[in-house]
Amino acid sequence: MIARLLAVLPDLAPWRSSRDFRLLWVQGLVTYLGSVMALIALPLQIKELTGSPLAVGAMGAVELVPLVVFGLYGGALADAVDRRKVIVLTEAGLGLLAVVLLANALLPHPMLWPLYLVAAGVAALAGLQRPALDSLLARIVPHDQLAAAAALNALRWQAGAIAGPALAGLVVAYAGNVPAYATTVGCFLLSVLMCRLLSPVPPAEHAARPSLRGIAEGARYAWSRPVLLGTYTVDLAAMVFAFPNTIFPFLADELDAEWALGLMYSAGAVGSLLLSLTSGWVSRSSRHGLLVVFGAAGWGLAMTAAGWTSNVWLVLVFLALAGAGDMLSGLGRSTIWNQTIPDRLRGRLAGIEVLSYSVGPQLGQVRAGAMAGWTGARPAIWGGGLACVAAVGLLAAALPGLTRYDARTDPDARRRAAGAAGTEPGPEDVDLVG
Repeated sequence: MIARLLAVLPDLAPWRSSRDFRLLWVQGLVTYLGSVMALIALPLQIKELTGSPLAVGAMGAVELVPLVVFGLYGGALADAVDRRKVIVLTEAGLGLLAVVLLANALLPHPMLWPLYLVAAGVAALAGLQRPALDSLLARIVPHDQLAAAAALNALRWQAGAIAGPALAGLVVAYAGNVPAYATTVGCFLLSVLMCRLLSPVPPAEHAARPSLRGIAEGARYAWSRPVLLGTYTVDLAAMVFAFPNTIFPFLADELDAEWALGLMYSAGAVGSLLLSLTSGWVSRSSRHGLLVVFGAAGWGLAMTAAGWTSNVWLVLVFLALAGAGDMLSGLGRSTIWNQTIPDRLRGRLAGIEVLSYSVGPQLGQVRAGAMAGWTGARPAIWGGGLACVAAVGLLAAALPGLTRYDARTDPDARRRAAGAAGTEPGPEDVDLVG
């Protein structure tokens, strides 16, 4: 019985084997706890200033262009310079933007335009930073521990996502925006100090300078890999059609449950946490493409149910189930990316990954806000959930290589595993590696 229990618990091997992984794990938790304060305070402040769902959803439109431009450039930058420096500088920039939010909140009459300006700045800096962060994992964790590392990173995010929104909702509701933004500033200050302790991560020898040609090389590689293309498009569809977080304040109003706003933001993380706590089997799975498809479809179905019901407790249950589906899909995507992409292209492909899982939520905010202004929050949520399920089904049919992906036979996964082990492919791998 004990052996069976241990088999499903998270694999702690990356935590034991890598100092930088431990440091980055704790730093990420600190950053998230600070960010979530602003994540909840910012749309609520826009809601208070305008009373418009469309104005809240417009945050996604403001963030979209900076995220696309700087996400692609950040990917090329991560392949060309020390990734540690990129992380430290962008983290410091995010802390300065938190100071702007705090200063604006301290004004007798806070202004609206700085909120959109900060949202755009955060998107730009996040676009620069995320490729460096994401491409760092494969450099600091052994190849055979990447799936376990993805699960542990997810566990960290969920711990913050459960405690953070619930705490932030209480802080904003009872103390106001100023304490929330002050907490964000303090967390980013601590995060910068921790990032400086990371080991340097220099670029590969003879790495090219960031350029449009380099970005195009990464895009061509992604386009040539149907499995990668499937992970990007499935996640993009799920987020565009079924990411309703920005209209949760309006959903709480419709359900006459303003007290539940913080719980709505954290419910998804509860479901993600439950899945992560039983994620030991992921390290032994090889059909990661199926995880991507089933997880995204489950996300859409659960969002449909959350929008359809009028009972706030059932809404929270379905949001938790949606979080579990999203986590299942995320573990599949992360493992495919880290096990198959060559290190020399890792930063540029991480930039494309940033677009797939960050642009989607921004567009999802715009869609949800616009539809909620027209039909109300609940139809905007269940309608998006149905569209998500349909889109995921169509993409799975159009890209069968994703559902057929198997790490044991995929040539790119086997080539990268051989390189990580410092061995040459054996005779049985000649046809696969080419």
